[in-house]
Amino acid sequence: MTEQQPTSFERGTDGPKVIVVGVDGSQSSLRAAAYAGGLARRQKALLAIVYVQPVLSASAALGAPVADTTEQIAEGLMAEIHGAMDRVKDVWDVRWEFHTFHGDPYNGLVTAADELKADAVVVGASESAGHRFVGSVAVRLVKAGRWPVTVVP
Repeated sequence: MTEQQPTSFERGTDGPKVIVVGVDGSQSSLRAAAYAGGLARRQKALLAIVYVQPVLSASAALGAPVADTTEQIAEGLMAEIHGAMDRVKDVWDVRWEFHTFHGDPYNGLVTAADELKADAVVVGASESAGHRFVGSVAVRLVKAGRWPVTVVP
């Protein structure tokens, strides 16, 4: 008879407890948020809505106006999400939080998923044609292989 070794913590064994969704105001990201909200409701998981504020280098010469703009986008998204959740609160019983991270979208979502101990990540499909050559955030998250990733068209 062998002695059983204690197992390490495993995420998502009984379904996701934390679902991270990336939003940036695009139509595909808002569809991803709605899809993730449905997942969170059905799984009784926490919905962590994440906006990653882009940070440009000092050489961009835009400085404060860019920071102000991304802050306004974050505030607008938060207001839009609060309004949507208020409209469905009697129908949907979803625990949710809004988080803002700074950096490029990929690294910001990776940081968010790590810090929030995400069991799943949901993102919208890229709406940029250039991503066919460089690679989209969604593709990079899938290739990272650290969480189940759902890409919503």
